Amino acid sequence: MISVFGSANMDLVAYVSKAPKTGETVTGRRFRTVPGGKGANQAIAAARAGAEVAFLGAVGDDGFGAEMRATLADAGVDVRGLRQVPGPSGIAHIVVDDDGGNSIVVVPGANGTVTGPSGEDMAAIAGSQVLLLQLELPMEGVVAAAQAAQVAGVPVMLTPAPARPLPAELLEAVTTIVPNEHEAAAITGAHGAEAALDGLLELVEEAVITLGSDGALYGSRSGERLRVPAVKVDAVDTTAAGDTFVGALAVARTERLGVADALRFASTAAALSVRREGASTSMPKRREIEDALG
Repeated sequence: MISVFGSANMDLVAYVSKAPKTGETVTGRRFRTVPGGKGANQAIAAARAGAEVAFLGAVGDDGFGAEMRATLADAGVDVRGLRQVPGPSGIAHIVVDDDGGNSIVVVPGANGTVTGPSGEDMAAIAGSQVLLLQLELPMEGVVAAAQAAQVAGVPVMLTPAPARPLPAELLEAVTTIVPNEHEAAAITGAHGAEAALDGLLELVEEAVITLGSDGALYGSRSGERLRVPAVKVDAVDTTAAGDTFVGALAVARTERLGVADALRFASTAAALSVRREGASTSMPKRREIEDALG
């Protein structure tokens, strides 16, 4: 089982020809609401890729919260650990341009109340094969969940986004860190993916840097290095590509695939996701991934 201790947001998505600059107003061509949040996205991606998944987090007592709970459950995610709190759910305001690029503003809402795992959360984490973490929850909650996994001997896979300083006690509990190139540079201060990878491996045992259309770069403290090219597709919306990659990577690793095969599985899932609009709505099912891999 994969446990995900993370955020659930309602994505408020505006589609435009070109994203506005500061002080500029543009006219969008379409608007939609889509359940998302990095935690929920990773949970859905992992479930669709074939894993048993438990989601641990919080939503508000509003309509968005009910919709996000239903979306996770419909994807096959165990939502018994998704608590409801008074007030609004988290939201993410997303602008998607004609090149498939996006800019995002997150308002935490209920996610801001998740300052640590409950007793039930800790039991779920201890019974997992891997714990997925991101940084859209309060840092103290993320650290506490990582330490609970560490005590239980459960590997921790961290997506360090949104980019922010990483406390030593969190890094000590992380097994694998999966930043994109910008996040890797922010964490290490290094320029270039190879240099950033070296910097990350001074902090954690294993790292994967996602490079968008240039694929992914892997390294471990044992000295292994591997670059996997991206699957070439016409991108429509890249919003959930990173979360799809991480969810699928977690599935592949729990199934004990080798590093190269796991990265190809994850890269293929991410490529399939960018061909469709939205976050949770774009993530491929296991059969789609296997068919694309051939």
